Amino acid sequence: MLGRIFKAYDIRGTYPDLINEHMAWQIGYGSSQFLRAEALESGHSTPMMRNVVVGRDMRQSSPELARACMQGVVTQGGDVIDVGLVDTPFVYFAINFLDCAGGIATTASHNPPNYNGFKISRRGARPIGENTGLQDIRKYAAMIDPKGNHQKKGRIEKRDLWDPYREHVLSFLDLSGLRRGKTLRVVIDASNAMAGTMVPRIFGRKGEAIEGLEIIELNFENRRGVFAHDPNPLVLANLVQLQSAVTEHKADLGVCFDGDADRCTVVDEKGAIIPCDHLTALLARHFLAANPGSHIVYDLRSSKAVPEEIESAGGVPVRSRVGHVFMKQLLGEQGAVFGGEVSGHFYFRDNFNADSGAIALATILTVRASTNKKMSTLIRPIARYAQSGEINFECDEPDEAMQALVEEYAPSAAIDTLDGVTIDAFTRAGWWFNVRKSNTEPLLRLNAEAKDAQQLGTLIESLSPKLGVRVPH
Repeated sequence: MLGRIFKAYDIRGTYPDLINEHMAWQIGYGSSQFLRAEALESGHSTPMMRNVVVGRDMRQSSPELARACMQGVVTQGGDVIDVGLVDTPFVYFAINFLDCAGGIATTASHNPPNYNGFKISRRGARPIGENTGLQDIRKYAAMIDPKGNHQKKGRIEKRDLWDPYREHVLSFLDLSGLRRGKTLRVVIDASNAMAGTMVPRIFGRKGEAIEGLEIIELNFENRRGVFAHDPNPLVLANLVQLQSAVTEHKADLGVCFDGDADRCTVVDEKGAIIPCDHLTALLARHFLAANPGSHIVYDLRSSKAVPEEIESAGGVPVRSRVGHVFMKQLLGEQGAVFGGEVSGHFYFRDNFNADSGAIALATILTVRASTNKKMSTLIRPIARYAQSGEINFECDEPDEAMQALVEEYAPSAAIDTLDGVTIDAFTRAGWWFNVRKSNTEPLLRLNAEAKDAQQLGTLIESLSPKLGVRVPH
C-alpha cells in the first residue's frame, strides 16, 4: 500500500483508504531514520541534528496524521519540533532557523479535501524526491510495524516561531517607493487554506495591515478542508471570484494562494491573470538590479521572453527541468539569486533556495511600490508572444509519440531532451514547443509558443493528432 502514495516529489493519497495514521507513523519512523543518518554522515553531529520539524495544514485529517507521524519520529529516536498549523514554507524556515536534520509538512497542497500527504525536506530545507531519498524512506517505513513493542526514544517539543518567520518574510518587503499618501489595495484569496493563517500573521488583517498596504480578504476561514473552490490557483475557474473582487474593489492587484501557501497566482488591476513565467521575468529584473550579473533559474516551459528579459537586465538565464527538486538544486549549484516556475513556485537565494508564497507576495508588492506603475503596464512588454498554456493529451504510447516528433522535426529544428523533448524553431520559423510525460498520470503535456496567435494555432492543430486525445481543461 505504501508504494501507491509515494510520488515523484512527495507522499500523497486519499484519506483514509490510501493514507492513514498507521502509514503516517511508518513514514515518520522512516523519515527520522533517513534524515538523522544523513545528517550524521555529513559530519553534522550537533544536538539539533536529532530534531525533525513537523508542521501541518488545515485539512480535517491533518492533526491526527501529523500526530502519528511525530510518534513515528520519536519511536525511531528522533526529537520533534512541533510548529503546529503553518504553511509549508514555514517548515523550510524552521529547519534552517533551528538547524535541524530536516522537516515534514503534513499537507496535500492543492488537492481536494479528501487528500492528504507529506512533503519531506532534509537539512537546509533541501527537497527530497523519488531519486534523492524518498525511495529509502519508503523502504525504511515498510520494514517497521507500528503494532510492535516499541519504546519511545525521543521527545516532542512545541515551538512558536511566528515572530522570527514574520521578520524573515518582511525582510523582502519594501513599500518606501510608494508615492506620499498612496496605499496598495490588494485582494488576497486564501482558498480556505493556509494563507488564511499565514497572511494575517505576517502582513496583517483587513483594516490592520502594515502601513502602505490595504488587504481585502477572500476565503480566509480555515474550515478544515472545506473549500469555496479547490485550492489550486492554476485552474481558471478557481480565480473567477478573485478577478471579480479586484475589479469591484478597484484593487491594484489580486493574489490567490494554493493549499499550503507555497505558490500563488496573480491578477492585475483589470482582473487579468498574469502568467507565472511573466512574473518570473518581472521579478528577475528586481533581483538583478540589486545583484548585477547574477544567475536566474527558470523552468523550460517558460516563454522565450523570460531568458530575453533576464539577459537584457544583465543576468544569466539558467534553464531547468520542471519540479521543485530540480529548481532548488540548480539555484544552489549556480548560486542563483532567484528562480520561477510556470506552476507559481518562486524560489529565493536568501530563503535557503526554497520557494515561498509569502515572499513572492512581499516581492511583488515591493516591485509594484517601487515603480508606481500598474501591474498591467509592468507586464505588457513581457507578454509579447502567444502561448498555449499546458495542454494535456491521453496517450497510450507516450515514448513512441515523442520519438516520432524528434524524427519529424530533427532536420529543421533544435532538439533537446532535458525534460521530455523540446523542439525549437523559434529563430527560423517563430515557434517552439515542449512535450513531457506527466509524473502522476498517463498523459503527455504540451507547452507551445509562437510569435503570434495565428502561428500558435496552426502549430497546435498540427501537433494535436500526434499526441493523442486532448483532455478538456
